[in-house]
Amino acid sequence: MAGVQTAVALRERGFTGPVLLIGAEPHQPYDRPPLSKAVLLGTAEGSAFEVDFEALGIELRLGVEVTGLRPAAHEVDTGAGPVPYDTLVVATGAVPLALPGASGVPGVHLLRTLDDAERLRPVLAARHDVVIVGAGWIGAEFATAAREAGCAVTVVEAADRPLAGAFPAEVAAPMAGWYAESGATLLTGARVARLEPGQSARSGASGGSGELAGPGAVVLADGRSLPAGAVVVGIGARPATDWLAGSGVALGPDGAVTADDRLRASVPDVYAVGDCASFPSARYGERLLVHHWDNALQGPRTVAADITGEPVAPYDPVPYFWSEQFGRFVQYAGHHGAADTLVWRGDPADAAWSVAWLRDGALVALLAVGRPRDLAQGRKLIDSRARLDPDLVADPGLPLKSAVAG
Repeated sequence: MAGVQTAVALRERGFTGPVLLIGAEPHQPYDRPPLSKAVLLGTAEGSAFEVDFEALGIELRLGVEVTGLRPAAHEVDTGAGPVPYDTLVVATGAVPLALPGASGVPGVHLLRTLDDAERLRPVLAARHDVVIVGAGWIGAEFATAAREAGCAVTVVEAADRPLAGAFPAEVAAPMAGWYAESGATLLTGARVARLEPGQSARSGASGGSGELAGPGAVVLADGRSLPAGAVVVGIGARPATDWLAGSGVALGPDGAVTADDRLRASVPDVYAVGDCASFPSARYGERLLVHHWDNALQGPRTVAADITGEPVAPYDPVPYFWSEQFGRFVQYAGHHGAADTLVWRGDPADAAWSVAWLRDGALVALLAVGRPRDLAQGRKLIDSRARLDPDLVADPGLPLKSAVAG
């Protein structure tokens, strides 16, 4: 997403020089959100971007992995040889974290790429018993798809609640009930000790049935054994920046390129955008690493404007994310880390509700479950830094924009 949008934005701003888009995957550039939904369930064959790269004069070099960067030479190293650049935009995204001890075990899956989704489609079609490790965004979306496909689903989460890394306990705890409603089993405070191979894996069988045969069982630290025809791991992701080692490009402790407020890296003529880059947010007073689709849409506009010499405001968007899970449309805008007040709008036992976070009276973040109007108004209020009356915010029957103080 970030790479394609940067290339397109350059052309939209009148850039006439050559534009080369290099990608490690062999597929036409594609959008990722449908992978955990339509592509996974087989209702869509792919999610390629509807971009006429040839007409735009954008060269695609696919199936080519970039392995290193040499800024002094203005070259990147690839499996097909060095490639020179005048300006380099790093848009390598993130890679999912693997489950320790799961390497080489048949039937253990990640869900990040089109190939990952294609490998998981027959698992759902065969209605295997599925164990999902991690009750984050990906875990919830895959659990939703697996239940829709008729699979028996058990979700194992090390924390005491789903989305523990995203929301405080009082906000995330009500979401645990969504799993039971869908017929999935959620085990919290549970850690995976080991995977036990299934019979076909032990015998070394191959072919179609062997590919679908899973680990056999997931054994938890407390001794419980969960039957598993397949295991899907969704325990987080990290920026795909290992290839920048030794390049001089500064990386943060999270592994992200530490870009500035124009998304420029620490070496000349190099930018970083999307999941692989963090940026300083004056709005929130801290550096943000945003692994969400909207960031990969917004950042390229800043990069393209800076490359073409247009006046550009510091990059400081209101982060935005959405998820479709268990029959609910969940949206989140902003960043609640520095909030001092939390206000509920509605009852989390109901189908639709929201949570607002305020700091010094100003809205800094909003979670909306089935309330898209709250989200739309909330994004604008966060951006404008308007001060709100908490008592009015708490009235779910009142439009959020009507809660502006005074």
